Amino acid sequence: MLDVFAENPLVLLFAVIGIGYLAGSASLWGFRLGIAAVLFTGIAFGALDRRCAIPDYIYILGLVLFVYSVGLQSGPSFFTSFQRRGLRFNLFACLVLVVGAVFTGVLAVVLKLSAPSAAGLFCGALTNTPALASAVETTKSLSLHLPEGAREALVASPVVSYGLAYPFGVFGVMLWIYLYTKFSRVDLRAEERALMQETNAQRILSCTFRVTNPAVIGKTVSETLRPIEDPGFVLSRIRKGERSDVVTGLTVLEANDIVVAVGDETSMQRALLLFGQQVPEQLAEGIDGISYRRVFVSNKQVVGKTVRELQIGQKMHATITRLRRGDVDIVPSPDTVLEMGDRIRVVSYKNNLEEVSHYFGDSAKAVAETDFLSLSLGIVLGAFLGMIPIPLGGGISFKLGFAGGPLIMGLILGRLGKTGPIIWEMPFNANLVLRQIGLVFFLAAIGTKAGFGFVDTVRSGGWQLLAAGAAITTLVTLFTLVVGQKYLKLPMVAAMGMLAGIGTQPAVLAYANQQTEADHPNTWYATVYPASMAAKIMLAQLIVSMMLTR
Repeated sequence: MLDVFAENPLVLLFAVIGIGYLAGSASLWGFRLGIAAVLFTGIAFGALDRRCAIPDYIYILGLVLFVYSVGLQSGPSFFTSFQRRGLRFNLFACLVLVVGAVFTGVLAVVLKLSAPSAAGLFCGALTNTPALASAVETTKSLSLHLPEGAREALVASPVVSYGLAYPFGVFGVMLWIYLYTKFSRVDLRAEERALMQETNAQRILSCTFRVTNPAVIGKTVSETLRPIEDPGFVLSRIRKGERSDVVTGLTVLEANDIVVAVGDETSMQRALLLFGQQVPEQLAEGIDGISYRRVFVSNKQVVGKTVRELQIGQKMHATITRLRRGDVDIVPSPDTVLEMGDRIRVVSYKNNLEEVSHYFGDSAKAVAETDFLSLSLGIVLGAFLGMIPIPLGGGISFKLGFAGGPLIMGLILGRLGKTGPIIWEMPFNANLVLRQIGLVFFLAAIGTKAGFGFVDTVRSGGWQLLAAGAAITTLVTLFTLVVGQKYLKLPMVAAMGMLAGIGTQPAVLAYANQQTEADHPNTWYATVYPASMAAKIMLAQLIVSMMLTR
């Protein structure tokens, strides 16, 4: 059987992926290795027979697809996270990672580790596969002058140390969260009650108001809302006497009109001050032919445009009241940019809804398709960016490579969304599938390449790497929890989410979510995740570059 795998790399690739996926779905005390099990399965195959090695181009292909897809999806949130309070916490996340990288360098000097092994240790202790990919790519580019055997051993060394440090990088974080919570006597239930009250205040509500404020009577909706930079609510329907209508920017507000506003509780208070009086009656759907429909945004002509630019109120006498992106519902503002795959709730007359659906596309098939022109062009631009040497001073330089270049380009293009006729972003489902395919290709291929060296390392004193990885994980975990809770004054559930984001570790996030019903772990995970991902990729490359060239 090993002969079959050795002679057929394609069979070996999918055998590693299939067995790894099966192993990753097995639960041990509620914990699953998940997709990381593909790496360990690849290591097992490589350890059994040195010939069982998947060609390099497979891992490079997987790497590029993965990091570019991550960049595209994270682009908008990455740049937004540096605004307002997000900047402070993203800087803190980067500081934590720099401390971890410096500590890794110290351990490498003490234990006399090679630069690639130190980088792999850093990546494994902080459980980041893209960072490992960047370390592998940088090692490969800096070792071209070495003999083939020495070069292959050096390229495999970060994967070996990564595999040794990874398990405690996951389990150890959960263990320290548990111990820290017990010894610091944090009352998670009390935090949860307070946070649930805060979260509930942000639920999307639909409230009805009577227009009694003389300051708005006689004005159009556009004139009324223009002085308010972000009202936080959308007006959907209005009743004038016995007649109901859809609200547009040209709708004139008159005394005793009944209007329906959609938004969170804070914006409802703002609407109350603006219109004058809240009333208990509801304008039921279907009255006077007014209805709503959930529509997929799949028309490339509307993707990348703001709600204001579309002017569907004037064009089709309709209004967008809610937008679902991924798993989250939001109230769109006039400046909200529509993305491919968004689901919008449109209020209009029944005989208009077909025209509205056609205008936005409303095609699940189109949403699932990928624009391979923009995908290919974006990856080519990312590859070119990765080839540019970046000087570090003292004659030392490094390249972003196939890990950093496509990631940075993906972040930039994901933030732009659209350039002329080219739509850079991908539908969420298509992005997720492409990302998963890329990741399993990379893990399977790089695992088989490192398998033989993994066994040799364990036999020759791998416990030192295990201990060093555990020390890095412990330092980063406790530093984040102590500073986050004591000095940044974050509730524990928020600190746990931030820690999961700094580690870019979904398993830790799942553990944090098990400790509370509040959504704060997810919010803080998303706040620091993009910056942490980019920082770890850069730091892994710097560890290799600065230590290997000194």
